[in-house]
Amino acid sequence: MAKEATVRARIDPGLKAEVEDLFEALGLSTTEAITLFYHQVKLHKGLPFDVAIPNEVTRRVFEETDAGENLVQFQTADAMFENLGI
Repeated sequence: MAKEATVRARIDPGLKAEVEDLFEALGLSTTEAITLFYHQVKLHKGLPFDVAIPNEVTRRVFEETDAGENLVQFQTADAMFENLGI
């Protein structure tokens, strides 16, 4: 298949540099990485990762833990599982 289409995007220069370093470490060019992303979007018929807005319960728990409220600690994993009813 001929590669004739061009994709252009404006992106933060720092993010671009950091991600391109990761691509290089993976042995990928930016073009190859974008092509892989497009193939994954096609395969999944959507983004290849979950994108969601947290529900009210999740949002409240995030706020509480960020504030250091309602935190629970356990001495062992077994104690945690028992508390969770697992």
